[in-house]
Amino acid sequence: MGKEINLLETSPKIDRDVEGRFKQITDEHHRIARQFGKAFFDGDRLVGYGGYKYDGRWMKVAETLRDYYGLTSKSSVLDVGCAKGFMLYDFMHIIPGIKIAGIDISQYAIDRVPKEVRPFVQTADAKKLPFPDKSFDLVISITTLHNLPLEECKQSLREVMRVSKKHAFITLDSWRNEIERDRMEKWNLTALTYMSVDDWKKLFAEVGYTGDYYWFIP
Repeated sequence: MGKEINLLETSPKIDRDVEGRFKQITDEHHRIARQFGKAFFDGDRLVGYGGYKYDGRWMKVAETLRDYYGLTSKSSVLDVGCAKGFMLYDFMHIIPGIKIAGIDISQYAIDRVPKEVRPFVQTADAKKLPFPDKSFDLVISITTLHNLPLEECKQSLREVMRVSKKHAFITLDSWRNEIERDRMEKWNLTALTYMSVDDWKKLFAEVGYTGDYYWFIP
């Protein structure tokens, strides 16, 4: 198994009103969010991002990943669940010449990636990545794989391993104690598979995921 490490530490810290959102959210909000369309990315905050626009927030994260994994212009990176491709855009700028690729289930998001990134992204499902074995030096997936049902989530982890020839880094919805579990269950909007840190580690061992990992805990 890989290392538990917070490589997103430089991303913006957001003050989340968990209790306020819990009091407002309904089954309809969950249904709309899980369509991963316009409402999720650019609609009301209760059903997603509340407007997902490029603001450079991923630049420092991309630099951290570059430094930690030793990425160069000869490296290749795949973003599974790339959304509008903003991190890939930042990779292109901090490592000129790097090979990038991205997939997302949302056609809405893929249609709105920066023009420089468009040739390198496609609509696809994480449980069946459209790439040969050992295609990328680094495969990343940020708060994405937990959106799949359990068995499909397991398959997506196997797929990440299949297409990686060196490294992988993922983040997943999780908790370490009952307080964090309560917050997660109140905050969760789209995840279908979420569990404790210890249970995730057991699942990694089951499916053979040996990449690095960290958690999203609201």
